[in-house]
Amino acid sequence: MRTILYTGKGGVGKTSVAAATALKAARAGKKVLVMSTDPAHSLSDAFDAPIGPDPKEMAGGLWAQEMDHTAMIEDNWAEIQSYVSTVFEWQGANTLAAEELAMLPGMDELFGLLMVRRHHQGGEYDALIVDAAPTGETLKLLSLPDQMNWYVEKILPIQRRAAKLVRPFANRAKSLPPFPEDSVFAAGQRFYEAIAGVEEVLTDRQHASVRLVMNAEKMVIAEARRAYTYLNLYDYGVDAVVVNRLLPDTVTDPYFARWREAQERHMKTIAESFDPIPILTARLFDREMFGLEALAGLAEDVFEETEPLEVLFRGAAHDIRKNGEGYEVVFNLPLADKREVDLSKRGAELFVRVGTYRRNILLPDSLARLSAAGASIEEGRLKVRLADAGV
Repeated sequence: MRTILYTGKGGVGKTSVAAATALKAARAGKKVLVMSTDPAHSLSDAFDAPIGPDPKEMAGGLWAQEMDHTAMIEDNWAEIQSYVSTVFEWQGANTLAAEELAMLPGMDELFGLLMVRRHHQGGEYDALIVDAAPTGETLKLLSLPDQMNWYVEKILPIQRRAAKLVRPFANRAKSLPPFPEDSVFAAGQRFYEAIAGVEEVLTDRQHASVRLVMNAEKMVIAEARRAYTYLNLYDYGVDAVVVNRLLPDTVTDPYFARWREAQERHMKTIAESFDPIPILTARLFDREMFGLEALAGLAEDVFEETEPLEVLFRGAAHDIRKNGEGYEVVFNLPLADKREVDLSKRGAELFVRVGTYRRNILLPDSLARLSAAGASIEEGRLKVRLADAGV
């Protein structure tokens, strides 16, 4: 199943572009579901029709869904929520407050991504178009599997064994909080595996990609540039950039002259920043973008002769190469500032931090004995040299 995730700074029109993509693909004969994982749902506004937590047919071959996390709690969070609620109650919170506190911030978006995996496993649709949360929230969620991996692989088994030994004694002591049962740890393991399954779907560059939606504005472009770097860090493929709301050539009023000059200048920045990724554009329409007719017009503007479900660009996030002294691990980190990059290596794990985002890369066993001998950033690529300690 083809999966496309749209994200961008709030207010740039990503919901409209996602809905327009789904509509164009459906009119080409595909069965398409467009799904919103953004808690501030706008799909119903885009289609000018009510949409609920279950897929609803909007037109021939086109279905839409606005996620409601309630349906996902029982499968993925109920056991953990019950334990966390018990801890809060032990600390003095009433039952209702404890249940609310047990729902961590960002769970709505997270359960939305878990629904991506469910639809992928169901295989009912030819394509899934995801209207994701604004860039910052989406990046945090997409980095979550990698962030959880170290804890689940290294710490969780130790905690699970320790809890098994201590629980019989701790549960008798009223001064201590209740210790989690083994089923809670098992639920945590399943929860992680479900999130990792989402990562597996979205990093499959043959069938999934991310598209960044932006306006030709300085702050919007800056956020998109950072997002592009971080998405590459976590191996999510960006196959297109959509620049929305450009002034059309028919607007000749001198009032808009400075705006047009600014947009032209920003378009040069976008081209320099994202080349060779395809840059799709849409004009500023003279009407609000809601309803099937308006979305169809937007789709024609964005894609013209381009197939909307095609993977428009492919590129690897990192590669391992042999050189004369050892190996190089090459990361595709376009737009990364070397002052934000930090590296460390421990055993077979290479840790890369860019800004506030960190990723650990598990190297082949044959490279575990090698030491990090240096690094450099050249033409948007971070090159980490690995060699014997004596070299």
